Amino acid sequence: MTVDIIIGILVAVLGSGIIAMLISRRYNISYIPLFIIAGMILGPIAILIPRSIARELFDYVRVFGLVIILFTEGHNLSWKLLKRNFPTISTLDTVGLVITAILAAWFFSFIFHAPFLIGFLYGAIISATDPATLIPLFRQYKVKQDIETTIVTESIFNDPLGIVLTAVAVAMLVPQASGGLFASMGSHLGVYGAAVVYFLYEVVVSILIGIAVGVFGYWFIKKMKIFEFPEIEIFSLFLAFSGFMIGEAFQASGYLVATVTGIVLGNYKVFSKKEKPQVLNRVMKAIEKEVHFNESLAAIATIFIFVLLGASINLKPLTENLWGGILIAYFIMLIARPIAALPILKWWGLKEYIFISLEGPRGVVPSALAALPLSLAMKYHSNLLTVYWGEVILAVTVITVLASVITETIWVPFLKNKLLQSETVEDRVKEYHEKKRAGTS
Repeated sequence: MTVDIIIGILVAVLGSGIIAMLISRRYNISYIPLFIIAGMILGPIAILIPRSIARELFDYVRVFGLVIILFTEGHNLSWKLLKRNFPTISTLDTVGLVITAILAAWFFSFIFHAPFLIGFLYGAIISATDPATLIPLFRQYKVKQDIETTIVTESIFNDPLGIVLTAVAVAMLVPQASGGLFASMGSHLGVYGAAVVYFLYEVVVSILIGIAVGVFGYWFIKKMKIFEFPEIEIFSLFLAFSGFMIGEAFQASGYLVATVTGIVLGNYKVFSKKEKPQVLNRVMKAIEKEVHFNESLAAIATIFIFVLLGASINLKPLTENLWGGILIAYFIMLIARPIAALPILKWWGLKEYIFISLEGPRGVVPSALAALPLSLAMKYHSNLLTVYWGEVILAVTVITVLASVITETIWVPFLKNKLLQSETVEDRVKEYHEKKRAGTS
């Protein structure tokens, strides 16, 4: 691969990305399908980007892009809002995540006559939600802030947890791809017992490492007075990727480490109540600068992930599995997620539950992981995870992402009008003061 080829691909991806974003803004539609379609035009249709090169670049972009996206997302999680909606969010991101993956796995295996573990790999890949395209619509149609916050916060956690679940599925299918830890667990606990313990290990160890890296980052920013450009931006990238490397070195999830590190930095006020106001103010401005910088990187990474995903698609498996993929996509939207979300009825009314359960589109994490099975199949030549199943999972994941994003953006106003009352800015301010008074009484 020459420098000219890489620069040509860079220009093509960024050019198609900006065109897709302009179309998205002009016609008020989601940019995700446009990015994928742009990639398909550049790749398998016009062959401006050879599929082999797109797939090779995608493997690198996937890692870099997800670390930046998840690290940045972590900053946006409010500790106060998390505590307020913790029962709902923790339920959706644990029980709900696993149930969605298992139901999707069963239906995938049923439709395509695949081994259950192949279906489970697909189910783990699509278990994470991505409501980024819904946020402008929620605000346009005045969806209650608590519901919007719940759906958005659910995604911040289930993105890295979906990656962890995918790592478990990979370990069960291709043990040599996950290091020796899972294999040693499997020899004592069996495959399914090892899967449960491995999942818990990845979650707990990743969270602990992420907290440690985040606390160190806050201390170092304050101690060394890293408040200005470009030091704060460079240091934030150092933290994100250092955390990722440490997590992977411990055979945990580097992605979850990056997310938790971002959460700690974004909620530094919780951990620094005794700090002088002047110091807090300087730290706040510094973190705002690095968040703005990383949000720009995350936007660029999003373009590359979706466009290169489209460019790496093989159109034959996509067309051959189109109707089966559509069936699975709507099974996940209309059956699997509502079943997985049933426990939240304990804290929400029926109408709110229906709205939350029907608004969980698949986005950047499933897209970034879509080609992983194919890459593993080509690298390890597994008897179970073959190139054929890698192609099918890639095709069906793309179909699921497209169907869920298109459908769940279209029906936002219908669901809002049928299920929820409008909430004005005045209502939000009134509710905020009532909760504040209740907290101090």
